[in-house]
Amino acid sequence: MSQQDEKNIKVLLAQFPLETHSRGMFTVAHMLRDAGMEIVLLGNATPQQIISAAADEDVDVVGISNYCGGHLLLGGDIINEAKQKGIKERTAFLMGGVLPPADMPRLKELGFDAIFEPGATQEEISSCIRELTKAKG
Repeated sequence: MSQQDEKNIKVLLAQFPLETHSRGMFTVAHMLRDAGMEIVLLGNATPQQIISAAADEDVDVVGISNYCGGHLLLGGDIINEAKQKGIKERTAFLMGGVLPPADMPRLKELGFDAIFEPGATQEEISSCIRELTKAKG
């Protein structure tokens, strides 16, 4: 995909309501912007607010930054809300941050397309996004 094509990829980044660690989200936002993607930085929001913004902004990807927990419950709420709004099939859902390794398979079962641990590189994340958005059309 050329740099021009990547500009068409629109990514919404958010974190859960009580999350106070924003550095990871801001770092990923800069990494993806440097990769040529359009970023919608929502910040702290409820699952309903996240999905409402994703639908309103017509994003290709929803990325959740998590460090404080609640990822299984709130992650499940995000996926359920996306299904109800009819955007799950056309939108890629990613989560990154400090997550217990044992919970990563469960997040995939819930419907997250990719999970990133601290230290994921720009290339790893942007390549994954390009592949997922291409697969979702």
